Amino acid sequence: MLFKRSVEELIDDVKIGKLDEDTVVSYFKERSARLDPKLRVYISTCTIKGKKGPLRGIPFAVKDNMQLNDTKTTSGSKILENYGSAFTATAVKKLLNNGGTVIGKTNLDEFAMGSSTEYSAFFASKNPWDLSRVPGGSSGGSAAAVASGMVPFALGSDTGGSIRQPASFCGIVGYKPTYGLVSRYGLSAFASSMDQIGPLTKNVRDAALIGNMIFGHDSNDATTVDREINVMNALENPIEGMKFVLPLEFTKDLSSNARHVLNEAVENLKKLGAKVEERSIPSLKYAVSVYYIIAPAEASSNLSRYDGIRYGLRVEKDSIDETYNQTRDEGFGKEVKRRIMLGTFTLSATYYDAYFDKAQRVRAKITDELLKILQTHDAIIGPTTPKTAFKFGEISSPLDYYLQDIYTIPANLAGLPSISVPMGFVENLPIGLQIMGKRFDDSKILQIARAYEKVRGEFPMPNVENGGEK
Repeated sequence: MLFKRSVEELIDDVKIGKLDEDTVVSYFKERSARLDPKLRVYISTCTIKGKKGPLRGIPFAVKDNMQLNDTKTTSGSKILENYGSAFTATAVKKLLNNGGTVIGKTNLDEFAMGSSTEYSAFFASKNPWDLSRVPGGSSGGSAAAVASGMVPFALGSDTGGSIRQPASFCGIVGYKPTYGLVSRYGLSAFASSMDQIGPLTKNVRDAALIGNMIFGHDSNDATTVDREINVMNALENPIEGMKFVLPLEFTKDLSSNARHVLNEAVENLKKLGAKVEERSIPSLKYAVSVYYIIAPAEASSNLSRYDGIRYGLRVEKDSIDETYNQTRDEGFGKEVKRRIMLGTFTLSATYYDAYFDKAQRVRAKITDELLKILQTHDAIIGPTTPKTAFKFGEISSPLDYYLQDIYTIPANLAGLPSISVPMGFVENLPIGLQIMGKRFDDSKILQIARAYEKVRGEFPMPNVENGGEK
């Protein structure tokens, strides 16, 4: 039953000689090979061993929008289907330097643009709790891999909730660090001002442990900060006396069952001595609109590099313009095309002031309002998602699809640390509690999440062999 053990437990067992490094890696590779035909988690598998270090013998998976030498990095897109990694992303390298072993590159919505993995160019991953439902996205493959015990932990990326939303759907922990704490070097860019790499794990202690390993300034990424932080130090401290805000905007769309689960989580926090205040944060109602102007604008710029000339797919035509156009038409999927067109439109000279500039101003307003609250309160809490995992094909409207990230987007707009931790079940499907703090308060949000996790009690894993039931 090694798949139920935490990263910390596996590290300790290897350290004292109870488990052999190769035995652990072989076990998880075998489990992955057995379960992957059901869950469709991996775009590719591999065995990339790291150096000697605390993670020696501990396997992990990497979202396939991060470079890793000796593997392909597809970003879930046909335009990069045969692209061989030129180097290894800094965050991945740090884990390899700590002794970890990569055993697979996980599925994602194309270029991380989606909330379900339905927009992967290759196939959709499945939710371990119910194979007819999505695992979330865009880090759905990584979340499903951890939730099913195919790996002890995985890396994902989060631009508008792409770590936390699938963590909520799959019943695991998903941690998005403060923007700038983790290098983005080697991550395929989506929206550069919001992209952030983070871990998906079975518990909060593992999230903190992996976070510590990937933090740090990187000369290859000018947005990283040179700041010493150890999120393990205060992890087990009590949260008595802390004050939290539960925004009314984060509860108005909840079902009665989801609200009941949230109320239980709030009561558990109060039992720990924390105070929870429900109040309105008016600017939050604009978060989705602002995000879907700024993120596609940045994406349209970032994805202009995929032109069939330098790397990736190339469709030869008579002229260079025809080569550009046909390559991009055949290489990009419909959601990526939709966002490129939207972003190009809002950046055009005619509409820049009316859309992009105005959205940046509202983004600043949202950030200011959140930071003002976090000056007097320790965290902002609420459900990670308005609903549990939906069925494949259930959401056809792009607008309804975009609203899946309504509670997670504010943290990305403001660059704040945020974590999703399982809080319960709604009709036998997991749903997460989100905890968001001010910049570089990562230690505090992990401390709160850990305190809540302890009072909540052990959270079950899905029985994938029996179709996903608990």
